[in-house]
Amino acid sequence: MRLRPLSYAIPKQLVPVANRPVLDHVVRGVRDLGVTEIGVVVGDGGAQIAEALGDGSRFGARITFIRQEAPLGLAHCLIVAREFLGDDDFVVWLGDNLLLDGVAGIAAQFRERRPAAQIVVGKVSDPRRFGVVELDGDGAVTGIAEKPRRPRSDLAVIGVYFFTAAVHEAVAAIAPGERGELELTDALRWLLEHGRPVTARQYDGHWQDTGRPDDVLAANRRVLAGLSREVGGHVDPASRLLGPVVVEPGARVLRSTLHGPVVVGAGSVVADSRLGPDVSVGRGCTLLGARVSDSILLDEAVVRVSHPLRGSLIGRGATVAPAEPGAGGHRLVLSDHAEIGLEQPADPAPAPEGGARP
Repeated sequence: MRLRPLSYAIPKQLVPVANRPVLDHVVRGVRDLGVTEIGVVVGDGGAQIAEALGDGSRFGARITFIRQEAPLGLAHCLIVAREFLGDDDFVVWLGDNLLLDGVAGIAAQFRERRPAAQIVVGKVSDPRRFGVVELDGDGAVTGIAEKPRRPRSDLAVIGVYFFTAAVHEAVAAIAPGERGELELTDALRWLLEHGRPVTARQYDGHWQDTGRPDDVLAANRRVLAGLSREVGGHVDPASRLLGPVVVEPGARVLRSTLHGPVVVGAGSVVADSRLGPDVSVGRGCTLLGARVSDSILLDEAVVRVSHPLRGSLIGRGATVAPAEPGAGGHRLVLSDHAEIGLEQPADPAPAPEGGARP
């Protein structure tokens, strides 16, 4: 399952990981490479992305937002960004890919050798889901295929590319693929066919494509693992904070136990609840009598049930509350493509033969 229905309301790149949007983590990764001029290609969700990132000053960079009128492919992004890029070398980092240990070493290799393109790759268990590269003994790319049925390698392209200006000629020369989009894979293949050097470097750190709920939760766990305790909000004497817990300014924790890693966003209220481990609570949330673990609550979410919630993504302003008395079951209001898991009750005893249960 993809990130629907959350991605109907906000761009998937803005889904929070440890209370910061995925794209926030990506921009920080780019800035860690020494890049201070950052272009962000945006589509229909551009206004929300611009609001979330701002002008880049809080990252120590300047951000330019570049409009792509239709989703015509990753290579098409280079066309719409052509004026911004000029003839400089540049990095492309997909906005839903977290490489949490950084790629500074790989970037340094690119700066030193300056092939036409350098791809960041990682070993995967099922290469059929990815673009797959073949390499020679020196790390030069000898072949590349998009989601092959019979992969010839387990090295997948994982969403970060370094280019010189040579790629612009390749992008201008390729035609749309089967999906009607200009594919970076085709541009890389064009460079290979025309004798331009394309290399790959393996990334061995923690990588997460955040396109699915389980991926987002895994990324959340990974980032929260580096949390340090910081209490800027109010925690009453009846509450217990165990391990790394962040309570942001303006948040209140009352008669509750928080088993870190947990982060509680500014303005949120947690009362009579048990949270953690691995829980991110956004800003302005309300949790009353809640039992939550391994979950992400977006801003202004409300949880008012004691039924344990685990592995959940709860959207902005969503409410999880008790059903009306006597309803005889759960009440759900779900959007398209939503998914919900309910614990099954124990099987009832079979009815007596020929009659109803007592």
